[in-house]
Formats: sequence, structure tokens, C-alpha cells
Amino acid sequence: MKKIKVSPGVFWVEIPEAGLYIQCGCPADSVKHLMRMGLIATQEVKGVTCETGPNAILLSDIAIQNERFANLSEFPVLQMLYRQGMLLPGHPNNTGARPLLIGTEDQLKAQAEYIYRGNYGLTSEEEITAAGIPPEKARMMMRLKLKFAFDHILKTEELVETRAVGDSPVEIRNGAFIRRVSTNVYEFSLGKESVSVDLNLLPKQEFEASYRLGHYEARREYFSIIHSGEGDGWDVHRPCMASIVTFQGKLYLIDAGPNLLHSLNSLGIGVNEIEGIFHTHAHDDHFNGLTVLMRSDHRIKYYATPLVRASVFKKLSALIGRDESVFSTYFDIHDLEFDAWNNIDGLEVRPEFSPHPVETSILFFRTLWGEGYRIYAHLADISSFKVLEKMVTGDPAKNGISEEYFNEVKRLYLEPADLKKIDIGGGLIHGDAEDFRSDFSQKLILSHTERELTDAQKEIGDSSSFGVADVLVPAEQNYTKP
Repeated sequence: MKKIKVSPGVFWVEIPEAGLYIQCGCPADSVKHLMRMGLIATQEVKGVTCETGPNAILLSDIAIQNERFANLSEFPVLQMLYRQGMLLPGHPNNTGARPLLIGTEDQLKAQAEYIYRGNYGLTSEEEITAAGIPPEKARMMMRLKLKFAFDHILKTEELVETRAVGDSPVEIRNGAFIRRVSTNVYEFSLGKESVSVDLNLLPKQEFEASYRLGHYEARREYFSIIHSGEGDGWDVHRPCMASIVTFQGKLYLIDAGPNLLHSLNSLGIGVNEIEGIFHTHAHDDHFNGLTVLMRSDHRIKYYATPLVRASVFKKLSALIGRDESVFSTYFDIHDLEFDAWNNIDGLEVRPEFSPHPVETSILFFRTLWGEGYRIYAHLADISSFKVLEKMVTGDPAKNGISEEYFNEVKRLYLEPADLKKIDIGGGLIHGDAEDFRSDFSQKLILSHTERELTDAQKEIGDSSSFGVADVLVPAEQNYTKP
């Protein structure tokens, strides 16, 4: 039996004799800390490259510690399901075993629903139409979602296994037991061996980011894009893909990922300076910084389509155990219309539905200057043309997409802009830089990856550093539109 301290509030306990490798504590970016320490590593199983890692998670008794989410198990579970291969059809690690969540009854219930929503978003045509989508289009979206989900929306209990813990010892697996000693203090035992973990943070102690950031001055241009993140949910060195739009001196976030406050502090930006947030979708690497914004001294404006908002708020509601209606007390909610330019005090934004396992929008921003518009396109969590082409079917009774819709997505993704940031993370649910070789945008920023760019990718676009700003209209031309 072995115990390793990973970071504040996170431990690793392994009990090889029982086949247990337990991640104790799962705040934001906990997976990245495990990667840094080599507790998650690449391996090959029966000729298939995949990862090692935990097969169980011990949850904190307390959902929020020192004003930070303490239980964000989505990415640890996704790592098990997809990167270890537990859920992938035909994968050698898909043996029927499921990720095991261990904790108190209330935290298990909250995390189960949160993981379910994080994996699928809205889960029926009825929920999609309730967000204002016409029935015919809702059917198309559900066919797409089911294709990403390998034709089945699994129930929570089919995704994860749970083990409720009280004050008496409870068997986890194969003769290994766990006992709750006191709040957030647990004892693991196997035979005569035992180890204890304490998941409590000290006063004023914080959950740590897996990376360090320098200090940068964020200039307030008339219209510019500050690159506040280029990594993905697995990148141990950089913040997740995100941007900050400056417009007429105001600051707007695009998405709110892990360790948001860490990034804002490095840019010299206070959370109370944020005017609003534009939200693309509800995956944790774009979502779990929302609690930072909820602590602002004003209601930050929340911009999203009703479809994305419904997905986000259902997940957030599960996570914090509050009804969705409560979020209007924290955010000033502004719904955006799909496929239309929505005017926000002179800054226009056009959201377009984009294929992804959860409800997702790509965003186009523009403002009029001189003889035309300056345009920024933010394409977070897109899918590659190769993946989408395999989904094409001429049978409307089958899950997938039509040839017509596939061509429409290609047209949208390649729509020219002055500046375009694109997801090139690869795999089943992320983009491919090669798709943008024929893109006529003036500048491409390649983003949402944990890897160094290849030479071929560097030919296609740039990988911007943290804090670098692309200025579309400089402040020196003052704040009066011509």
C-alpha cells in the first residue's frame, strides 16, 4: 500500500493487491498534477496506445473549499473512460469495469448528475426543444449526439460505479476497506496495512495550478483579443483554450476554464473588471471557472444561446446543488440568437451551432471600422472533417449527419476572418489543423492541444503565447466609431 501527496488537497493511494489506484481529491486540473508526477503515463496494451491512471476517486466531503470547487471529477472520469479506454468499443481496457466514485451520499449524487451532464449535455429531444430549437432541428441534433455517444445515452450508473462511505468501514474492492474518520479524513486498509488521507485545505490555502505564469500587462484596445489560454484539459504547462475580448475599454471573457483567477491575476485583471462572458459549451475546461465569476461585486453579463445556457446551467445546478433559477442572482443573463449578428453596444457576435458531444457554439465577433468590419472567429471544441465525414448517412432513421449539413459545417469553419483561433486537439471530438490549409483568414491561431506543434502545423498557423494580444482596432484611434 502506498500514499503519495500530489498537491494541496490531492493524494494518490495505490493498493495493488486489490487492483486499486485511487485519486483522493479532485479539484480543478487534478489530472494534470497526476500527469506531472508520472502517475498517469502512456502505455501500450495489446498493441493499443493508451494511458495508465486511477480507477477510483475519493471525493471531498465538502463541495467547495476556500471558495474553490473541491469536487470536479469530470476530467478524471473522462481520462478513465476515454484515455484509458474503459468506454471505447473494442478497446482492450473496456472490460466492463467502470470508474469508481467513493464518498458521502450527497456528494456521490451531485457528482453522478454533474458527470452525466458533462458527458452528454442535454439528453433528449424534449430538453433540446425546451431550449427553443424547432423539433426538426432538435431531431438532427439528437442524431448527431447519439453518433458521438456510440448510439446510446448511458445512464449514470452505466458510466460510473459508486461506493457510499459512512463512519463504519466499507469494502471498496477485493478486501480493501475505507473508513471515514472525520470530515474529509479517511483511512484505507487491507489486512493489517492502513494509510490515512486528509483532504482539508488549511486556512487561506488554495488548490494549485499545474503551471506557473509570468506577469503581463493587458492593454485595453478598442478591439483586440488577448490569448489567455491555448492548452486543453490535459496540458500540464498552459491554461485551457480561452480568450479575452477587449472592446471600447471593456473586458469580455470567452469561456471560463480551470484556475481562471490565476490567469486573470497574471494579466493584471481583477474579476470585478469583467464586463461579461461569452460561453461556448459546458465541458469543464471551458466551464469550471464560473464560480470565480459568481464572486464578482456585480452580476457579470452571461452571453450564450439558450441551447448552450440550458446545458451549462443543468450541469452547474447539479454541481452546487441549487435550482437553475438561482443563477440569475449571480449573472445578468443575455440570450444570443443562432445564425444572427447580436449587437452588444457596438460589438456584434454571431453564434453558430457546432457538432460536439455537448451543445456547443462557435463564435464570430465583429465591429465596423473604416470601410468594413474587423472580425475575430473563436472555434473552440470543433470536430475534424475526417471524423464528421464518417458520420454522414443518407438514412434519416440512422444516427449521424446529412451530406448537406457536413458541407455547411465545412463552410462555417472555413469562413474567413481577420483573426481565427481554432481547436486542433485531434481525436474523436477535436479539430485538425490540416482542415484549415485552404482557410483565407488573415491569421490563424492553433489552439486546444497539449502537444508541441509539428512543422506542418506551424506552416498553417501560429501558436500564441499566454498574454499576447492581437489588436484588430488600436485604442489610439479612440473610442468613437467612424
